[in-house]
Amino acid sequence: MGLFSRKNNESAATSAVATLPVDPALAALTGSYTIDPAHSSIGFTVRHAMVTNVRGGFGEYEGTLDLNGSDPASSSAAIDVRIASVDTGIADRDAHLRGGDFFDAERFPLMTFRSTGAEQLGGDLYRITGDLTIKDVTKPLSIDLEFNGVATDVYGNERVGFEGSAEILRSEWGLTWNAALETGGVMVSDKVKLTFDISAIRNAA
Repeated sequence: MGLFSRKNNESAATSAVATLPVDPALAALTGSYTIDPAHSSIGFTVRHAMVTNVRGGFGEYEGTLDLNGSDPASSSAAIDVRIASVDTGIADRDAHLRGGDFFDAERFPLMTFRSTGAEQLGGDLYRITGDLTIKDVTKPLSIDLEFNGVATDVYGNERVGFEGSAEILRSEWGLTWNAALETGGVMVSDKVKLTFDISAIRNAA
């Protein structure tokens, strides 16, 4: 997402991104935005028992986007997700995820993402990089995103939309619980797909 930040020292890659022509539609987006949880989603998919997928998401989160459409590299993004809001549709499973075997939500109530860089992949496709913190572990994460456009809703709010995904190995963030299957393999895959569908509202000047 070329609208998100690169706050570190400029690299050759950053310079290459900066020379790309700026879409006038993006240039008009400069401003501060608040993510609208009622019209957004942050979800995940993980293989269960080697044969099917479990899908879930988080119901409580907040985030901000500071967008500079004329100079996308100077923009920034931050998201805080409340772990206790995890929802897979099964109460016992959700309780297990909130407990010490997985997220340990009482000790580590938030999962956070802070952007550190971005690059344009072509057209409306971008890659945002940043730091993802789960429990007490912070590691870099790259997210491939598509800019879905801008619109004014029926209440007069100016909205921007993005959707994207990333894959992580949960064990790298200390989420290591598992159980062996009699037929071979494990109960829960280490690989997790994260999905993002974001609608953000421009803040009043």
